[in-house]
Amino acid sequence: MCGRYASSRKPEDLATIFEVEQWDPAEALEPDYNVAPTKEVYVVLDRAVKDAESPRPVRQLRKLKWGLVPSWAKSPEGAARMINARAETVHEKPSYRKAFTSRRCIIPADGYYEWVTAAAERELEVEGKKKRPRKQPYFVTPADGSVFAMAGLYEFWRDRTLADDHPLAWWVTCSVITTEAETGPLGVAPAEGPQSLADIHPRMPLMLTPDRWDAWLDPSRTDTDDLQSLLAPPPEGLMRAYPVSTAVSNVRNNGPELLTELEGPEEGTLF
Repeated sequence: MCGRYASSRKPEDLATIFEVEQWDPAEALEPDYNVAPTKEVYVVLDRAVKDAESPRPVRQLRKLKWGLVPSWAKSPEGAARMINARAETVHEKPSYRKAFTSRRCIIPADGYYEWVTAAAERELEVEGKKKRPRKQPYFVTPADGSVFAMAGLYEFWRDRTLADDHPLAWWVTCSVITTEAETGPLGVAPAEGPQSLADIHPRMPLMLTPDRWDAWLDPSRTDTDDLQSLLAPPPEGLMRAYPVSTAVSNVRNNGPELLTELEGPEEGTLF
């Protein structure tokens, strides 16, 4: 799964990377090294601009809330539970299937955090130990320092309790698509601990390589089988993972120090 990630690139840089045609400086976000559910995040999408002369899709950098609210939902209360959509079933789940065929996006990140689930920890849980050990967090990022382009979906939700002209009448939310974690060797692996992403956690955000960006964002592509083919996992060996401070476990902590690579797992954690 993906429950936390880092996003520190400037909007100008993201606009260049993704060949964005339109973005609003008023929507600029501060660098966020501990992005958590329900926060506002950057997404890249192709969509026609309202009241524009041409109906053609325009590549945009937008600010959306992380945690998808289906258009048919009675309230947005479940958004924090809708941060991830599984690649294997996204085309058939009622909450995601319409967005999958017409409202796809890319959610740019520096990388994501995952807390290792080790065999020793599972044994303690089975034994019924009351005090659970701290999990060691890892930061997973492209080995070459490039942007981590997560496949995503976005959706519109109308708050019917508010007037049409109310600034909060419309919610635009998003979700990260996840897939099975890679079992092959990492491009750069830590000296000790997990040697593959699957050793850390069985799921991971689905990273889109640049050759798939245009096809994934193209709203004219609506064939389910065609779109499913774009969700194939990227080639193995593109990622690196390294241990970081358990400070990231507290969402109130936020700063570049969270990305500092540790020489090994923190004392008192399982890895």
